[in-house]
Amino acid sequence: MAIQKLVSPVRAMRRLTLVITTAFAIAACRSPSNLPLNNAASTNCRTIAHITGETEICGQPQRIVVLGPFLLELLLALDIQPIGYGDYAEFHRGPYTDPSQQIPYLGVRMVSPTADPIANVGLAHSPSIEAIIKLQPDLILGGEFDGSTYEILSQIAPTLLLPDYSREHVEPTLRAIAQAVNRTEQAEQSLVQTQQQIAAARELFATLVDTHPQVALLSSSDLQDIGLAGPNTPCGWLIDSLGFQLVSPPGITNNKTVIHAPISLETLPQLNDADLVILLGYNFSDLRQFQGMDRFEEQQLSNLRQTWAKNEIAQSLDVSKTGRIYFMPIYLCRGLPGPIGTELYLNELKQQLLSPYKSFLLY
Repeated sequence: MAIQKLVSPVRAMRRLTLVITTAFAIAACRSPSNLPLNNAASTNCRTIAHITGETEICGQPQRIVVLGPFLLELLLALDIQPIGYGDYAEFHRGPYTDPSQQIPYLGVRMVSPTADPIANVGLAHSPSIEAIIKLQPDLILGGEFDGSTYEILSQIAPTLLLPDYSREHVEPTLRAIAQAVNRTEQAEQSLVQTQQQIAAARELFATLVDTHPQVALLSSSDLQDIGLAGPNTPCGWLIDSLGFQLVSPPGITNNKTVIHAPISLETLPQLNDADLVILLGYNFSDLRQFQGMDRFEEQQLSNLRQTWAKNEIAQSLDVSKTGRIYFMPIYLCRGLPGPIGTELYLNELKQQLLSPYKSFLLY
């Protein structure tokens, strides 16, 4: 108890010092001559609810800093580009002068030869306050920070803290951002378009679902730690929406309430009844700077592919013998569960599952 009583004031003093320093930095940067101009009257205001409470935003935000790929995805779905971005991993150092070669999946939607480089504000969950202040944003979109980070960011600009990584939060989060940037109609159009894409894909997959209905959806980096994805996960909900049945070993109820369950390598033979196995790979321990999608996907999947090909238990499964094993980066659906990621994920599923020539024959 004595230690806790000492630590708490120290942390409070550090936070107070940072807040004061930030306040002085904001005041120095925002002289009357360089304040961001709001092109709408103060009467054009709306109050937006988010994780921390409510924030009032007036006019039309022009200088937006976004923290995290999911929130970037939703902003781009509204055809708006940020002036600053922070990713979850350090895929790139320095400003984003060529986003298509610096930001996985989303960078190709940010290419604009006449625009200034997009500033790199550090990691999404620990952004550079100094870099954000220099940008003089009029809106900041962030994930689930602690209270002290939000306190600092909200001094710089109106800040919305929004849920990330959760499929059920996609629609309300998109609508909140759309309200903030005055694109509510476009948000609804995007949501309708996504449902139409899923409905069309369900028809395309109907024959495969009839003949091969059971799917085991697994995530791993090298088969040391294996996760079984359920229908409520960002990667599992779409498989379920297409009509497939996500299977699980005996003892694990893979129903609508299951989000994720760890299983062991020795459990894999209990999934032998699966008609298809989709392996969602990742490799962030051997992180390299992003240099295009081909290299990114190879880096994310190479360890898992090699391990699966050499593992006796994995190769004993019927799906390995028939070549119905499919590999996809988990970043595609786990990091981007919104409209853009859903379209990309659908395209990947079509390309691999609907073509016999896209199967990986690893035996």
